[in-house]
Amino acid sequence: MNLLSPEKLLILAKTYPTLSTKYGETVCTAAIRENGSWVRLYPVPFRRLGEQQQYKKFDWLECRIEKNTNDRRPESFRPVCNTELAAKAHLGTADEWAERRRLVLHQSKVYDCLEDLIIGAKNNTMSLATFRPTQILDFVCEKEDAREWDSVKLMAMRKQVEQLSLIEDNSWRETFRVIQKLPYKFSYKFTDATGRESKLQILDWEIGALYWNCLRGDRDRDETKAIAKVRQKYFGEFLKYDLHFFLGTTLQFHSIAPNPWLVIGVFPIPHQSQLQLL
Repeated sequence: MNLLSPEKLLILAKTYPTLSTKYGETVCTAAIRENGSWVRLYPVPFRRLGEQQQYKKFDWLECRIEKNTNDRRPESFRPVCNTELAAKAHLGTADEWAERRRLVLHQSKVYDCLEDLIIGAKNNTMSLATFRPTQILDFVCEKEDAREWDSVKLMAMRKQVEQLSLIEDNSWRETFRVIQKLPYKFSYKFTDATGRESKLQILDWEIGALYWNCLRGDRDRDETKAIAKVRQKYFGEFLKYDLHFFLGTTLQFHSIAPNPWLVIGVFPIPHQSQLQLL
């Protein structure tokens, strides 16, 4: 019997789905507790969850979690039971985003020096963080090496779809289709408080969904136009706000890469001066 108590978690980011030979199609979720401490939930078969369980950014979850013993990073946990992954409430933007500001920017620490994060990863004291870039220099789009998923991982996912479970709901198997692999990778170039220039890839599900929506919305399905619309959002609209990054590391490169950090979510919050004009 599992005696763990449910924890209250505020969802801040979900990465674009990836394929794993062990877990199939999975999503990495980043959240904070009410005290501002970070939690990584992995693996989560997000698109195989019921519609009522598919939580959104700034939803509150109440679920039992246990340390992921396959992941040495300090914030890495796994859900005890996927059926508990359902939003209990949503944290809105009332009172000039007061609660979002309190929890994300005050209750949880905000970094402005990338070197502090790199040292933290190398020492395995942190693998998730909120970061405020000093200046955004550019938004970069590059072609991925491959436009399709790795065939071995794709085959493993298809076997999972075909293999019925004796204890879980199998209804998702009737309509499930593996998500398309993003043919491009998007990155921010920026400086931190020390003037250091860096380039970090954006793995946020939101940017992938935006790209596909822009492509589907174009009559000619012109990838160049879709990319231009993504750039307008991330390098045009978002720069009018007080832009923060939610950063995370990957397990493979966590403590060995010169800079293991990636942007797993963005937080474009209005400046206080902007809110006074609304």
